Amino acid sequence: MSALRTSGSPEVFDESAAADAAASLFRGMSDASRVAILRHLLLGEHNVGELTAHLGLAQSTVSKHLACLRDCGLVESRPVGRASVFSLTRPDGVLKVFAAAEDLLAATGDAVVLCPNYGEGVGR
Repeated sequence: MSALRTSGSPEVFDESAAADAAASLFRGMSDASRVAILRHLLLGEHNVGELTAHLGLAQSTVSKHLACLRDCGLVESRPVGRASVFSLTRPDGVLKVFAAAEDLLAATGDAVVLCPNYGEGVGR
């Protein structure tokens, strides 16, 4: 759903839809393995085997995360022989999100890591 919707003649910004869309994006990027995959794909195209070797994850885990990222519209694949090669759909956008996250993390210091709801060690 777009954050803009037409209601009559003028376009109205739908804050609820925009918040839902942003939350969905952040949920899609909320797993450390998916973040690692996105960061590695910033370097260029990779197949599942290459990602598996680089990240030290099981092939099934990498495939599951790639499916999630594809469903979120963040990655796409193309067949190369018997394998699929994955790439980012919007590398500039992903890079901007990571740069903004790094700036925010630098500004908040340990607050995010120590967060009782989402910090290190929660749910692990």
